[in-house]
Amino acid sequence: MKKIAILTINDYQNYGNRLQNYATQEVLKTLGFSVETIVNSTMLKKQNNKNKIIDRINNLRRMTTKERYRRITSMLLKYLYKRKIENNKAKRIESFKNFTKNCILETKYTISVDNIPDTLATKFDYFITGSDQVWNPFIKQGTSIYFLTFAQKIKRIAYSPSFGVSEIPSKYIENYKVWLSEMSKLSVRENSGSAIIRKLTGRDAIVLIDPTLMLTKEKWISISKRASNKPKKEFLLKYILGTSSHDYKRIIKKIAKENDLKIVNLADIKDKENYKVDPSEFIDYINSASIVCTDSFHACIFSILMETPLIVFDRIGTLSMNSRIDTLLSTFKLESRLLKNIKTNEQIFNVDYSHVASILEFERNKAINYLKEALN
Repeated sequence: MKKIAILTINDYQNYGNRLQNYATQEVLKTLGFSVETIVNSTMLKKQNNKNKIIDRINNLRRMTTKERYRRITSMLLKYLYKRKIENNKAKRIESFKNFTKNCILETKYTISVDNIPDTLATKFDYFITGSDQVWNPFIKQGTSIYFLTFAQKIKRIAYSPSFGVSEIPSKYIENYKVWLSEMSKLSVRENSGSAIIRKLTGRDAIVLIDPTLMLTKEKWISISKRASNKPKKEFLLKYILGTSSHDYKRIIKKIAKENDLKIVNLADIKDKENYKVDPSEFIDYINSASIVCTDSFHACIFSILMETPLIVFDRIGTLSMNSRIDTLLSTFKLESRLLKNIKTNEQIFNVDYSHVASILEFERNKAINYLKEALN
């Protein structure tokens, strides 16, 4: 049996990361391969304190007065609740590692950009990079490891990776040109990524759906589980990763009040019980929610898969990551789920997912055909 290694971001805190890793593994297994995920410990280069302070000041200057007030308030709260936050983060990491241990086959060894065994390239028949934001220049600061430069060119395959940004900073462009040109097979997760590759290399990269969309609702439910603190009454699931603005909070509270829903917030690090919810429980929460309010790409995906009513909020306060959500909603003809397009309470819950199945079938076949060709 031929062997494939997945190289992705080993993040034991992010739902999308863990679930796409699992999905990629399962898709490749259905094609008859033995699959392992290589544990990669490459860290960001530490920024000196002076540069950190300058960056923070510059970020504050770019904000409006309201945004600046919220950011400073948030920083003060984080300082005041520092010990509690650290404890809650540790609990979350523990639950995510347990999920990984149960669902994902990881290597017992660890590599990094400065520590790649000479024998690694010969241990596997193919190496797959993706599907997370492995090519985001601000994550791991543009390291070559996610372009699989340690392996023979013919073994380097990109499966639906994301840049996470719409353009590459100038200081990374030359390296990206070389690394992308040397990939054996190229695919990406959003239209903007395909445009970046065409601009840098002249190559066409096929746009594929995220691997999490390759698995059926039934497959996901089979690994889901009920959280111990899941409410018995109907609830609104809030999962906002950017800044939860005053307007967002007002809108969500209004929806919950008018429809007698309890608000469950999975992104509040000060909420110990909800913050430690693991990826299996995350799936169950989305499947059980009356409505999902989110700015998260993968929360959107699982809402579509579970056919749960969804409202998509713009991400505020971080680098714009709306391109991948725009591509997702456009692909499945669900632009109506954007907050700006929802005007009435009836529209909130009246979602037509009837057309999604045929689109999913087409997109899944496209991805399988790409992988079959890439893997001979």
